[in-house]
Amino acid sequence: MARPLPVVILGSLACTTILVVSAIVTAVLILVLPGRTPRQRYALAQGWARLQLGALRHLCGLTYEVRGLEHLPSGQHVCLWKHSSTWETLAQMVIFPPQAWVLKREILWLPLIGTATRRLQPIAIDRGARSTAVAQVVSLGKERLRAGLWVLVFPEGTRVPVGEQRRFGISGALLAVEAGCLVVPVAHNAGRYWARRSLLKWPGRIEVVIGPPIATAGREPRDVNDEARAWIEKEVRTLGG
Repeated sequence: MARPLPVVILGSLACTTILVVSAIVTAVLILVLPGRTPRQRYALAQGWARLQLGALRHLCGLTYEVRGLEHLPSGQHVCLWKHSSTWETLAQMVIFPPQAWVLKREILWLPLIGTATRRLQPIAIDRGARSTAVAQVVSLGKERLRAGLWVLVFPEGTRVPVGEQRRFGISGALLAVEAGCLVVPVAHNAGRYWARRSLLKWPGRIEVVIGPPIATAGREPRDVNDEARAWIEKEVRTLGG
């Protein structure tokens, strides 16, 4: 149901306030609580993400549904997500098993939150050094997979406006081929309701589609990457995102 713009603005401001304040509190807990294992620290971050999704539902009327959960394979694999909003950086923690995120290293420079994020075993890269970044994703990605984590990659590298596409980086597909695991593609239309660089969060229902796993054994990384990109972009067009 449509909401008046003042209601949308107030709900959006409230959600942003909750997001920032609770992120600081969660970061402090991750850093100061004694005896926390990596899984327990991740559970704290996952609880924070659930809180944000609940706030979006109650304050902004923004919900979501997921199709294709049956496609999630057992074990640890690489997932490639469309990146068009802040929303998927929250939802990925709730929808998928524990994971290591490939993210820009500048996030780790943030006071407090960056230090806490470092404790969650991300793969922080310098996006300006492409060849070095790819090698880093492959090397550290293998370590994270062996440690029992999935590896999550936004192959476009940054949030892309609705209706636009960017070149898919090769690092996620290359990691999957070298590690002998699967690639799981994910499409969604979150950018329609919470656009990049926007404060406003519009009411509606975000659709998330998890695609069939893509086999990598004996294949060229570029072919795997092209197959994932074609599936994601086709689904995104179908969803209107």
